[in-house]
Amino acid sequence: MSDLRPAHEHHLGADLHGSSDVHLKRALGLGGLTLFGLAYLVPLTVFTTYGIVTQLTGGRVAFSYVFTLAAMLFTALSYGRMVVAYPVAGSAYTYTSKSFGPTPGFLSGWALMLDYVLLPMVNYAVIGLFVNAQWPAIPIWVGFLVALLLVTVLNVVGITTIDRANTIVVAIQVVFVVVFVVLAVKAMFGGSPALGLPFSGDSGPNGSGLGPVLAGAAILCLSFLGFDAVSTMAEEAKAPRRDIPRAILLVTIGGGTLFIVLAWLAQVAHPATTFENPDSGATEVMTQLGGNVMATFFTAAYVAGAFGSALTSQASVTRIMYAMGRDGVLPRFLALVTQRWRTPAVAILFVSVVSLLGLWIDIAFLFSIVSFGALTAFSVVNLSVVKHYWIDHPQSRSVVPHLVLPLVGFGLTVWLWTSLSSHALVTGLVWLAVGVVWLAVLTGGFRRRPPEVEFEG
Repeated sequence: MSDLRPAHEHHLGADLHGSSDVHLKRALGLGGLTLFGLAYLVPLTVFTTYGIVTQLTGGRVAFSYVFTLAAMLFTALSYGRMVVAYPVAGSAYTYTSKSFGPTPGFLSGWALMLDYVLLPMVNYAVIGLFVNAQWPAIPIWVGFLVALLLVTVLNVVGITTIDRANTIVVAIQVVFVVVFVVLAVKAMFGGSPALGLPFSGDSGPNGSGLGPVLAGAAILCLSFLGFDAVSTMAEEAKAPRRDIPRAILLVTIGGGTLFIVLAWLAQVAHPATTFENPDSGATEVMTQLGGNVMATFFTAAYVAGAFGSALTSQASVTRIMYAMGRDGVLPRFLALVTQRWRTPAVAILFVSVVSLLGLWIDIAFLFSIVSFGALTAFSVVNLSVVKHYWIDHPQSRSVVPHLVLPLVGFGLTVWLWTSLSSHALVTGLVWLAVGVVWLAVLTGGFRRRPPEVEFEG
């Protein structure tokens, strides 16, 4: 392995940005950042929960996505404003630390890590399951470990390699989406499609009223995690203040529009609202549209998407650990950067080791708690806009962008947060309690101020 050394020295009075420091490589433009976010979203993730949400909403998945997109758009705007203020690595941790102080910042970062640390693990598990389903001779653990190894190597080699891999992954999914759209439109013209069904619902108990639609929207919020992942690449963007807010909006609006269209097409082309197995309801849709060949193509494209999501989610969490390790909030070895590739290799390897637990943890349990960390961080970022622009910098006050929109975003994310299952809420709160205990140890029983991130412009 290449020589490792801290990305920043932390001696009192030392030059924190000396020429001898190894910094993250600025290599991503607007296109690369957008592809990063889209790969993280996984365009085909709309089909992951399609069967479950279809039954929950009486066929109104597309309608649920409209509400989810609206909620996420407000939060995406808040992320864009905070990136302009602080174009550095760390995402919600950075924004909360600078707006509210290091203690709330730590807890925000701690909550976000619950989301990011588990996402690579979830993707490895999904890859293992799908590969095993298609080729039963390959054990689940083989697909899991092969994906983990490849993602780890690509992350260590560098962000430019990830950028290229994202292009391939997104291209595969684009090809599948085009084929799916063609087959869905063909099926629609071959019958008498109910074009309004994805918004009006069926005649069942879940096919009327907004309650089921909003419950579905709470589940679907995880489809939009890509815009947050884009914000973690601030120190590897060529022009972060300009490009990251644009990429965040492109990913959110583009991804949301795609999800709505694909969900609408799937429901109109195959108007079933119940499935033999809701977890794999999308496979029934694909088989109906194009037979086993289409189902196999779907499996291959989805596995590629899950690989891309694992690649980008691992890159994101290691940048958060890099930022928190750099200031001593987490162990400083997490801020070690390779001399050769200029990537946080120790943090990357650490996440890979933790991900191995996915071989034994139930995937349904992982899905149930991933959203807790994301929605907690989203809520705090919305409040950070109000604190930074409205309270701390009154000279830059603007009622709509700095008060109304972030408060609406906060209200919507809190509503989604309270819509989670009690099991997910309890697990997430236990995780936060562990974070409080660690922070107490770090600060000597809260007698000392937690160390703050050394921000790099």
